[in-house]
Amino acid sequence: MAQTTDYYANNPLIHRDRRLGNASSEWVRSFSCENLKPLIVCRGPIRLEAMTVYEEMGIRHYGILLSEKDSIVYPNALSPELKRLTDTSRVHRVPDYSGASKEERVERINQIISIARDNGYDSVFAGYGFMAEDDEFVQAIEDAGLKFIGPCAATQRAAGKKDEAKRTALQVDVSVTPGIDNVTARTLVSKYPSREALLAMVKAEGLAVDRQLLDDEKLSLEELADQILFASYEKGIDLFSIDELCAQVEKECAEMFRNYPGARIRLKAIGGGGGKGQRILGASLLTKKNPSDADIKKAAADAPELTREVLLEVKANGVGDNKNVLIELNIEQTRHNEIQLLGNGSWCIALGGRDCSLQMHEQKLLEVSVTQEGLALEIEKARQAGLKDQAAALETDLQVLKRMEEQSERFGTAVGLDSASTFECIVDRDRHYFMEVNTRIQVEHRVTELVYKLKFTNPEDKDDFFIVESLVEAMALLAEHKDRLPRPERLPRFGASVEARLNATDCSLSPSAGGVIRNWSKPIEGEIRDDQGICFPNPDTGLFMRYNVSGAYDSNIALLLTKGDDRRASYEHLAKVLRNTVLRGTNLATNLEFHYGLVNWFLGQNVMAKPTTRFVVPYLTLVGRLKEEAQKNDVVYAFISMKKHFAKLYGGDKETARAVSETLDRKGTLLTRPMEVLLNDPHLLSGWLSLNRRSFAIENGKLVWLRNPLVVLEETYAYLNMSYDETRPAAEVIWSHDNELLQGALKFYAQLREAFGLDKGEFIKLRELLEQEKPQGGYDQQTWAAIREAHCGYELGNELFGMLFMIASKTDFFDFRVEDDLEVTIPEYLHDPELQAAMKKVLVPPPATKADEIVTPGGGMYYAQEAPGMPPFIKEGDHFEAGQPLFILEVMKMFNKIPAPFAGTVDKILIEGGDGVIVQKGQPIFKVTPDEKFVEVDPKEIAREKRAQTAEYLAAVL
Repeated sequence: MAQTTDYYANNPLIHRDRRLGNASSEWVRSFSCENLKPLIVCRGPIRLEAMTVYEEMGIRHYGILLSEKDSIVYPNALSPELKRLTDTSRVHRVPDYSGASKEERVERINQIISIARDNGYDSVFAGYGFMAEDDEFVQAIEDAGLKFIGPCAATQRAAGKKDEAKRTALQVDVSVTPGIDNVTARTLVSKYPSREALLAMVKAEGLAVDRQLLDDEKLSLEELADQILFASYEKGIDLFSIDELCAQVEKECAEMFRNYPGARIRLKAIGGGGGKGQRILGASLLTKKNPSDADIKKAAADAPELTREVLLEVKANGVGDNKNVLIELNIEQTRHNEIQLLGNGSWCIALGGRDCSLQMHEQKLLEVSVTQEGLALEIEKARQAGLKDQAAALETDLQVLKRMEEQSERFGTAVGLDSASTFECIVDRDRHYFMEVNTRIQVEHRVTELVYKLKFTNPEDKDDFFIVESLVEAMALLAEHKDRLPRPERLPRFGASVEARLNATDCSLSPSAGGVIRNWSKPIEGEIRDDQGICFPNPDTGLFMRYNVSGAYDSNIALLLTKGDDRRASYEHLAKVLRNTVLRGTNLATNLEFHYGLVNWFLGQNVMAKPTTRFVVPYLTLVGRLKEEAQKNDVVYAFISMKKHFAKLYGGDKETARAVSETLDRKGTLLTRPMEVLLNDPHLLSGWLSLNRRSFAIENGKLVWLRNPLVVLEETYAYLNMSYDETRPAAEVIWSHDNELLQGALKFYAQLREAFGLDKGEFIKLRELLEQEKPQGGYDQQTWAAIREAHCGYELGNELFGMLFMIASKTDFFDFRVEDDLEVTIPEYLHDPELQAAMKKVLVPPPATKADEIVTPGGGMYYAQEAPGMPPFIKEGDHFEAGQPLFILEVMKMFNKIPAPFAGTVDKILIEGGDGVIVQKGQPIFKVTPDEKFVEVDPKEIAREKRAQTAEYLAAVL
């Protein structure tokens, strides 16, 4: 039956009538927001979500900003929401959304206020962009008499700045990560080491500091320095240089390395977010319990450069900017958990947690709901199954969650939280540490919306209430009716939810800009697809409109969410969504296959596993090893060799040999087509191996099937979304004649199982019966002989499929596993930086280049130096070593230092300018003379090695 419901534009999970003004209750009607007039000043999926929610609330007068990057500089990256918002008077053009410098930011703030005033808007919504956490922006909005749909400026200052938030957390007894939150004050005290010197500087610079503070001798020098710094920000001047700050950071890092031997340190800009503005140093000390002074000095020497990177990334390197950087102990084996908060300034409520540990480069990839109800259910299931270690581990998680929720509400109350925010923590087994508060709605907020809804009840009539299922709606309600809203009751909605971030990244998860989406399959039932409106058809033709994946923004294309009664059900449905998602385009790279492999890896292991934030890179390294090993196999050569093997085996009986050959020919494409798909995509192979880890065993170097290989084959076609479907192109599904053969075999074995009273998993028992020459199950001799002959035919050649399991054996794939206590064991060698770098190149081979050139590994913005005004990384005539940084490539808001792939000398720089030049993937940057001559590998030799490796695999399965 054809799909009739449009799960994109009319999804019952997220779309509903939210017009409280139409309610029968006078009390409920009083909370109508139809008179709210918001200006939406963000982009991405949250902009379309806000537009949709506002319309559902009955809000008609809203507008959006549209940057030149969306509409002019990148003409193919037109905001797809415009297909819905056709009233051009509500689309307001700006150069960009936040400004590239401090001056531009101030200009943009004033421009936004002018747009709001000139067009009748009374409020501003900033989504989850940087502007949403900018206390100066929020203050300006409030000073202009506008409402900010989000936490107020006072809350932004108390909770949004990481240094202030940490101090508040300490005051209200919240667990925090060890570290330093005032390095800028320490820098100032190092430069002016006495109260007299500080006061003299205040006078000389004409700073407006409260006289009571200056006269208060109870204030420490660092506390006084902080107050002086706040005055300098107001005046827009610097009291120390970035070099002086970097020197202080280096000094503090060295001291922390001494106090915490064997640990790394994390540097965090106080205004960072979304993974930006963070760096880690001290990797060389991880294995040293008693590092020497020289070791510490060398590790701390990285601090100045990393500090500059952090400030540059969050645009806090301008004159008068607050350049404070948190210096924190990096808790190594941690999970990243966060609590969703909502408040109105007097009450604050926690709405459960989200596990965001599956991330890379501080960028979240997969987010999972964590609730008290969900954990209690899993604990009970583990107890009933006799899984004592798992039950105990989940009990620990439940206790930690309860403590985090309690502390988050206490913190929210302390800072007067009056909208939505997120209380972020790192979790180390039975302990947690407060990390930061994001004073905005999060990208992953729908994960919470799927597990909890809010019930607002009339204090004078418990039967008079309304339900809110959207945090965007709740934020609008708070902006319009803040003080009147009673504290809501959180009600369970669905048992669990999960979100996968579909990003424009390559196979190694590196950003990949410049692709064009030309077609995207429709969402299926139970799928939420937040994609900024990309999938809205052309309103004139009804056809899909191509979408350019611009490098001007981050790599996210869409958010894919599912829900279920429990976590396994939500994962299974996410796997179904990913399996059915078809994205086609030009030069398009996404992490769709990564997510599909990863979700199935957990389904094959344990979805309640506790991966840490260090999971993804070793996992990718393992996937790289799978690809490296898979590339050594030639499926066609293997099939031909197998035919020769059986021809030789049955050579004494021409009739049998002929029958065997014909049978193998019939099964050829049935076996080889899915094998080739799996061998060509290591992410798909990873998920498939995990799901099938109990389908085989290796005994004495030989593969033994523990499940019927033909059942596994049918499941494999389904796993690859290649099940028979006459409406789809033949190239995308199992071929009809192969399907007839497979279905015939499955029916044959189903009938035998029924005859012998066996279930589908008892293949070994069935095979043992079929090995008996004496008739079994009441069959006569002739029928039994025919059954055994058919079984031999159906079994013949299945050995070839077993080669896939040998790849797992060769790479020790199953040593990366989930233990009984839900901890994830990662083989130590997968943490080796050199192996990680090598496998990254296996996953995504560098662009083809000449031996005397160095090219860009991808498209983006090229920078020759680390920061404006600094010397270039390298000049013509300079010698460089392998691994030495040569330039910076900014891709999708991430700054990547590109290391030299080999040692050599720069003969000529091929690109003009070095301060933000757009480059293409594979574009030559330098002409060089390598230190060593490159030796080309003979393709014939590679083919010979591949055949030899394939023969070795065949020997283990035949």
